[in-house]
Amino acid sequence: MSKTNKPHSMTETHTHYCPGCTHGIIHRLVGDAIDALGIEERTIGVAPVGCSVLAYNYFNLDMTVAAHGRAPAVATGLKRANPESIVFAYQGDGDLASIGMAEAVHAAARNENITIIFVNNAVYGMTGGQMAPTSLPGQLTQTSPNGRDVDLCGLPVKVCEMLSQLDGPAYIARVAANSPKNVIAAKRAIEKAFRNQVEGKGFSLVEVLSSCPTNWGKSPKDALKWMDSTMIPYYPLGVYKDTSRREIDS
Repeated sequence: MSKTNKPHSMTETHTHYCPGCTHGIIHRLVGDAIDALGIEERTIGVAPVGCSVLAYNYFNLDMTVAAHGRAPAVATGLKRANPESIVFAYQGDGDLASIGMAEAVHAAARNENITIIFVNNAVYGMTGGQMAPTSLPGQLTQTSPNGRDVDLCGLPVKVCEMLSQLDGPAYIARVAANSPKNVIAAKRAIEKAFRNQVEGKGFSLVEVLSSCPTNWGKSPKDALKWMDSTMIPYYPLGVYKDTSRREIDS
């Protein structure tokens, strides 16, 4: 990436992510959205535990770190204390869908005017590839070497489907970072999630399906194929809730 086309809201830091990991693409989309909306000077990011914790190295913004799972609570406090700020949490699935589930659900139920970028790679990444709440049925992980047994471990948590049933949130969408077409759609969704906050519409969450070749035991190319053939069918892409559509319809 050249200096001329890099988002101004991002630093010059070289990536630490594993080859084929799509965290870097998602970072870029967040930076593009912040630049497009001209909100860099008042944006605060919250990075919790997991692969996403080092997001503070990549954004030329005010950043803070939250305890594992607590990013929505920290983001809520920052937004309430500084209402003119634009606050986003950048969370992985092991973080948001496990230890941080309560914080995410209640922030959504209260329609807190924050933005959450939720990266779902169906596994705990930084800590070695254990089964996550989002690991697919039959998926091989370090703690499910014979595949996720749904009779023993239950079915995966579908965050968008769950949160969209709440009355509170303004915008819930699921996108993917595995192809040019899907990345373009992801860019639009992430920008909308930030714009909603700028316009005071409330809680927005964009779930981004992401690859983890290292912990999936696949090449970067095969990881993207697996996303398309297996992950996306289980986690369908699309907008699950958008209260602005009601305004148009009325």
